[in-house]
Amino acid sequence: MPTQKTEIQKLPDFTIEHFPDRSARWFFQYTHNVRGLLEIVAAELVGSIDFSRLVPLNRRFISDTLREQESDIVFSVPFRRGSKTEELLIYILIEHQSTVDVTMGVRVLSYMTELWAAQRRVWESDNVPRSERRLHLILPIMFYTGEQRWNTPLTLAGIMDIPEELSRFVPTFDTLFLNVKETDEATLTKTDHPFGWLLTVLQKENADKAAMQRALERAMSHLNTLDALEAEQKQQVFIYLLLLILHHRPADEHEELITIVDRHIDEMEVETMAQSIIERSRAEGIEQGIEQGIEQGIEQERRESAIRHILVVLKTKFSADIVNVLTPAIENISDVERLEQLLPAAVETESLEAFARILHEGGS
Repeated sequence: MPTQKTEIQKLPDFTIEHFPDRSARWFFQYTHNVRGLLEIVAAELVGSIDFSRLVPLNRRFISDTLREQESDIVFSVPFRRGSKTEELLIYILIEHQSTVDVTMGVRVLSYMTELWAAQRRVWESDNVPRSERRLHLILPIMFYTGEQRWNTPLTLAGIMDIPEELSRFVPTFDTLFLNVKETDEATLTKTDHPFGWLLTVLQKENADKAAMQRALERAMSHLNTLDALEAEQKQQVFIYLLLLILHHRPADEHEELITIVDRHIDEMEVETMAQSIIERSRAEGIEQGIEQGIEQGIEQERRESAIRHILVVLKTKFSADIVNVLTPAIENISDVERLEQLLPAAVETESLEAFARILHEGGS
């Protein structure tokens, strides 16, 4: 779907200091990238997770303490266990600081308890019978992109001196951990997921020019070998790599690195929006043109993602045939913020009629 200029709104700037957090949050809003991360850190769980029904958790559900964290994302997704299906929360903590936080185990545990406390508040407000109260399982994942070697355990015991006879009183839990800079290429790309190839370039974000060029050339070349059905995923990688070049490489390298990406665009058969980023950069200047094109592309991606998530939530709760009646009205909304406000409404609504009233009261 081509993006109309009337749909373009100013996005929050990906300033240099905020780029690692905000760009990762943007990238992980897409289901296939969350799956790509799980394929690397916990491949044995992927077959039990219904990624088609993965939705971001309504952040109003979370207390102010957790909601203020810029570098976290929480998803709800069905987890299949034999004949049973239960709700799983996937918690991704994005960490890019060069200084290793030895208290990370405490931080992860505090975030998990915040989520459970929020669930308890819902039990109370909704008068859930005590016999039906079950805490959600939480899968914590730390996504670390810093340069410093991480040599601190992600456990409470790692920062405690524990007499053996007292060890049974220390809470224990596992945290999945991906150290992007120290994970070998074979591990990152073992399933040929576009997300893994993006990470091979991110590994070299602060390397010398020649190393960055080699990584970029290799990743872009390999993306061309992937199935054409993955064009949307490759397009997102393309946008991310342009952002990475602009924010983390010296200005005098921009044009040469962008040229490497440019050479592979036609072969990748990405949509018109992605191609226009390069074309506009040539016409209006590398940095100004790409920034404008990226803003347009990301805004459209945000809009389409919000629509997908709303429809997934509604079709999970109600009959798909009935939901389809509202689909044109939802897809006709061009205001991204309006769509992102409708997502928690879809999560919380008790009837499709109530959601329809909210939808039509807000207009498009």
